[in-house]
Amino acid sequence: MEPSSVLGPVGERVPDVERIAVLRANALGDFIFVLPALEALRAAYPSAEIVLLGAPWHATFWRDRPGPVDRVLVVPPAPGIREPGPDEPASDLADFVAAARTERFDLALQLHGGGANSNPIMAGLGARVTAGLRAEDAPPLDRWIRYIYYQHEVIRYLEAVALVGAEAVTITPALAVTDADRAEAGAVLGEPTRPRVALHPGATDSRRRWPPERFGEVARALAGDGYEVLVTGTPAERETVDEVVAAAGVPVRPQVGTLSLGGLAAAYAGCALVVSNDTGPLHLAAAVGAPTVGVYWIGNLINGATPLRVRHRPIASWTIRCPVCGVDCTRDIYPHRPGGGVCPHRDSFVADVPVAEVVEAARDLLRSEYQAGCGVSGS
Repeated sequence: MEPSSVLGPVGERVPDVERIAVLRANALGDFIFVLPALEALRAAYPSAEIVLLGAPWHATFWRDRPGPVDRVLVVPPAPGIREPGPDEPASDLADFVAAARTERFDLALQLHGGGANSNPIMAGLGARVTAGLRAEDAPPLDRWIRYIYYQHEVIRYLEAVALVGAEAVTITPALAVTDADRAEAGAVLGEPTRPRVALHPGATDSRRRWPPERFGEVARALAGDGYEVLVTGTPAERETVDEVVAAAGVPVRPQVGTLSLGGLAAAYAGCALVVSNDTGPLHLAAAVGAPTVGVYWIGNLINGATPLRVRHRPIASWTIRCPVCGVDCTRDIYPHRPGGGVCPHRDSFVADVPVAEVVEAARDLLRSEYQAGCGVSGS
């Protein structure tokens, strides 16, 4: 079926666009993946206002921060959209959509997921053109591409915005660090007396967590190399951070809930290296320019690890069977493969990654950073 003259051919820019809505209301790492797509929209529609339909943290983080987001409308908690935050007052999604409709969006981009819950929201905005992702169980948009799980997230969203003629200008997520961020980090951490590295041993999904004692070994090795070691974590990760500190057996600096997200960004930007599980702070560190070593389960490496290697080293675990019950945990994506059963366990799928691999990658990047800083070319 040919697209209508109102919609225009898929892949061409939409004329006379003044306001663009982008739905992306999830967590830190997930949001960072969409930054190149937002930059592509900014380049294709330089005079348009880009309004993020996001979560409360987006509204706080993007206040007075340069970048491709002009304004944030906070989407209420709803199934398939986002979970409510602590003490967040109840609000109605239908009321939100009705109010957002008065914004008179020209484009509405669904960059949130497969679309079963989110595509109806985009349709309700009344935009001239809707575009984005569509899983098999989701209603269509005016312009859409199929949501296929195993695809790098950055490329997924770049393909989606290309539906409205927004061609990629970068594949590298980048976030600005503000003077206020740097002032906060300086007030909390002080001026470094030696190069800093940071370790982040937490992750929301316990299957992505490398054991704390392994992080402790990395901390001990890097402290022995002369680096000041920070161990960062959210208040919910305090126990994990404490385990790393105890396992290190040398002086390190735990930082649990001491910095806002902007302050954490500045802290990472000032580090010579960040070592982390596959979680939001790892992607934040990369986006503010820090070299990173990330510990990944192989499926998550496909979707989330940067393909760049000058400043980044992903270390992969190839485990696909639950370490407790042996169930093949890829069968939810590949149901025709042999095996069966449902795995209820949440034990680490990355515990088999050797400490030596992480330390070797860390030292390689730290040596590269030193050489770059001294103007020495690597061989």
